[in-house]
Amino acid sequence: MNWQKKNADLNRTRKLVDQLKGQVTDLFAQIDQLKQQNQQLTASNQQLTTERDTLTVQKQAVEQTLATTSAEKAHVEDVGSTLHASAISIAAINVKGNGKEVETSKAKRADLFRVSFQLDENRIAPTGSKDLYVCVTAPDGRPITMPSSGSGSFTTRDEGDKVFTKQVSVNYTAGQAMPVSFDWKPENGKYQEGDYKIQIYQNGYKIGEGTKTLKKAGFLG
Repeated sequence: MNWQKKNADLNRTRKLVDQLKGQVTDLFAQIDQLKQQNQQLTASNQQLTTERDTLTVQKQAVEQTLATTSAEKAHVEDVGSTLHASAISIAAINVKGNGKEVETSKAKRADLFRVSFQLDENRIAPTGSKDLYVCVTAPDGRPITMPSSGSGSFTTRDEGDKVFTKQVSVNYTAGQAMPVSFDWKPENGKYQEGDYKIQIYQNGYKIGEGTKTLKKAGFLG
């Protein structure tokens, strides 16, 4: 009986050991499977990280391109909105005692300059007030300034700061040509003989220029 009992216990022990071995084998198999899954997840995670980094770089490149394109578009629109002056006419006017005005070419007889031109049609420039800066250079090459009449300086796009003789404000309507005319005369009322250069600026750009030559008066004045 003891022998049979020992055999039965031994058989149960063997079965238990076999079960444990099977469980250990299953556990090792599960561990191997989990290791493979972990490796796959690691590889997938690395791929996702790479894809994320690539997308981040692409996103930054797109944003930079959009910013550059927007800046270029704004620059083109800014330049395109600059007005242009054409048909520039500069007349030297002699004002008679009775108020009658007569055009002259003599420096001694000139009382004022009448500057006339046309602002050409521009469909980009918005409707509204536009500041025009008129720069007058005397025959001796010096810019003419009249502080008491509002002369000052402004910043150009290509020439840096520049002295202006007169500022003229106009109300421009988008898409329409506009005639402009104004009178100018030096503070001392005297003109030099020679060439006067008149330049017109708007939005920091020179939009037109002209020259008026005044001659010396003849023997009879």
